[in-house]
Amino acid sequence: MNPMLAPVIENFWWLFLLLSLAALLKLFKPYFKGRFGEFAVAMHVKLYLKQPHYILMNNLTFEDEQGTTTQIDHLLLSPFGLFVIETKNYKGWIFGGERQKMWTQKIYKQSYKFQNPLHQNYKHIKVLEQILAEILSPEYIHSLVVFMPEAEFKTAMSENVFHGASWTDYVKSFQESVISETKLKRIQLQLEKVMLEKSWQTNRQHVENLKQRKQAK
Repeated sequence: MNPMLAPVIENFWWLFLLLSLAALLKLFKPYFKGRFGEFAVAMHVKLYLKQPHYILMNNLTFEDEQGTTTQIDHLLLSPFGLFVIETKNYKGWIFGGERQKMWTQKIYKQSYKFQNPLHQNYKHIKVLEQILAEILSPEYIHSLVVFMPEAEFKTAMSENVFHGASWTDYVKSFQESVISETKLKRIQLQLEKVMLEKSWQTNRQHVENLKQRKQAK
């Protein structure tokens, strides 16, 4: 160690520790935000959608026809259909329309653009349709977008975009049993068979794929 740096480190070691912790928190912030949304949806299912009718699968990554990946936040399996849930752990005002390519998050005087989550979910559903083509009709796969309670909608939203736990009422409105227990088990087994392993490596590869797609556009 450089003799000139030794006294600085000795007296200000706590500052280096704080800076290191801040860097780590910034690095893992997207991960923790995602896990919070996952936890919230899981709690909604536990409180308002009773088992054994509903089976929640989280953080599913699949390869698509282009050899890249798509990642589904939550997939709710039920006799009444499959519900593909895109969660957004955003706060502030949310502006967006069904056909708009980009939506806007506004916090105080700052505005941020993000991809229309309905469009994100459209790709998720298309990948699921391909995976389950021999088992399930596409009409039984439904798209939902769920924002956390800290978000406030400032434009009229589509009927399948929700705030907080209100999405569970939409799910419960589907009361006709269209998928048998046997078929539901086949669906779950097929999804578990083709999904990529849940790991940091899978998540990193998915993020890299997103970056490459963004650069290509």
